[in-house]
Amino acid sequence: MFFLTNLKSAKSLHDVACLLGYKPKSLSYVIYKMPLNYTTFTVPKKSGGVRSISAPRPELKLLQRRLSDGLQSCWDEINDQKKITKPISHGFRRDASIVTNASVHRGRRFVFNVDIKDFFDSINFGRVYGFFVKNKDFALTESAAKVLAAIACHDGKLPQGSPCSPVISNLIGQILDVRLAQLAHRHGCSYSRYADDLTFSTNERIFPSMIALSNADHSWVAGAVLSKIIEKSGFQLNPKKTRMQYRNSRQEVTGLVVNRRINTRPEYRRLTRAMTHQLVTTGKFQLTKTKADVLGKLVPTKIDGSITHLQGMFGFIDWIDLCHRKNQEVPNVQQSAIGKVYKRFLMHRDFWANSLPIILCEGKTDSVYLRGAIRRLATAHPNLVSTNAAGKSEFKVRFFNYSYTSQRILDLSGGAPVVRRFITEYIKSVKKTQAPVNPKPLILLLDNDSGGQVFYSLIKQYNGKKTTVNGMDDFYHLAENVYVVFTPIDKPGDNSSIEDFFEPSLLAKKIDGKTFNADDTTFDKNKEYGKADFAAKIVRPNIAKINFEKFDPILARIEGVIEAHSKKHFP
Repeated sequence: MFFLTNLKSAKSLHDVACLLGYKPKSLSYVIYKMPLNYTTFTVPKKSGGVRSISAPRPELKLLQRRLSDGLQSCWDEINDQKKITKPISHGFRRDASIVTNASVHRGRRFVFNVDIKDFFDSINFGRVYGFFVKNKDFALTESAAKVLAAIACHDGKLPQGSPCSPVISNLIGQILDVRLAQLAHRHGCSYSRYADDLTFSTNERIFPSMIALSNADHSWVAGAVLSKIIEKSGFQLNPKKTRMQYRNSRQEVTGLVVNRRINTRPEYRRLTRAMTHQLVTTGKFQLTKTKADVLGKLVPTKIDGSITHLQGMFGFIDWIDLCHRKNQEVPNVQQSAIGKVYKRFLMHRDFWANSLPIILCEGKTDSVYLRGAIRRLATAHPNLVSTNAAGKSEFKVRFFNYSYTSQRILDLSGGAPVVRRFITEYIKSVKKTQAPVNPKPLILLLDNDSGGQVFYSLIKQYNGKKTTVNGMDDFYHLAENVYVVFTPIDKPGDNSSIEDFFEPSLLAKKIDGKTFNADDTTFDKNKEYGKADFAAKIVRPNIAKINFEKFDPILARIEGVIEAHSKKHFP
């Protein structure tokens, strides 16, 4: 909170070093003496050609990251003092994104985009140094300003690839933002900037000529006043990226469609859907990646896609959808079409294409118990865990994580009835796939009580009505790679839950005078505590001391499933 105050009082490299958590000699070495501070490479641009990236070495990158965090705090402090709540620039800053940038221009008659040419390259060492000295909010000493410029610049300019280039470019670009925001306001427009991308929009019937002009061929160019302000602020426009977008056609801002609601491009969603279909039907998919040839021309090339890549695409689509629902206060009650595809993808990723046998429990706490039991009984169950060279346990099974995403997309929030509904849908879904059968099973571990026994009828449904199901067998196969393991009981008709396999003395432990009640639906919060606290405060901290011997039959049943599934499909 006081970074700006301390920075303004810095008079030397020594002071700056202390502020950034460095010894003066170490800071001096990193910025002035360390050889080969940067690795330079090129990446292809969408518009053709290549972009040069200068990536700092880890030692310098850490220093730049600290400076970036400090300057971000300075910016927040300055905005708080000036009571600025709505950002003009949305790139590379806290609480702002491509979504907040695009939201400024949603549902407009005109959307006009211009681009600053060589944005980072146009900010040289002298501009960085001069800004920190002359800007009234900073007004640093010359010595401190030189140190900051030396940390930030490479070859005399802000490099693309440095963690502190974005925040410094935003700080220097503030005067441009203020001038353009004033211009936009005078002519009934909205303005925002995301890095080098400037956007103006309006619902006026005629777009203001001060900002943009239409030529005889219906192409658009920046207006004289706009061009003058940009040049006076030390930047240049890139005329190749100037465009006007009308209401009756698709309007995009920072890659998002803004005509009615903020959304991803339809082509992007269709591509994601198509790749998912290819994945779940064949077990793999391809995507097109552009690579620059020797002349810098982008050439499309087919490559094998990864599940991680597709997960990133779904994550982006889902994030945009969540932002829309949050901003418009839309309840998340009905899954969108792409949401259903996302659900199918997660089913495939987590339960069909899993690289390890996966255990799906009724809730989060059960996996805590099992992890502890597997660690403690590792010698007796080598198919479930091994010990690496460092002496740490490495699980040979994976536990399903009940996350926020799983609850929303998979509609899988825990509890036997919810798991039953999900498994029915999962089996129905994977029966349609032509992808190779996974040798790794999906194991449902259920309490053998009234909740878990809702699976008795489901087991008969898949194995024939004459199948005897009384919860006594080691495991039951449903269909595909799905197996059910019940907690053991002594005789048919008995009940058991996973907590029954702990020693009575452990279950009797109190927390703040409260006793344990495994039934989360009935426990009295004033006198009792539930499974979450039992797992977090009793089991997890005491795993090394707890007697897990009673869990041995449960682990043996899980190992039996893994062996049986492997023999069935890969004898």
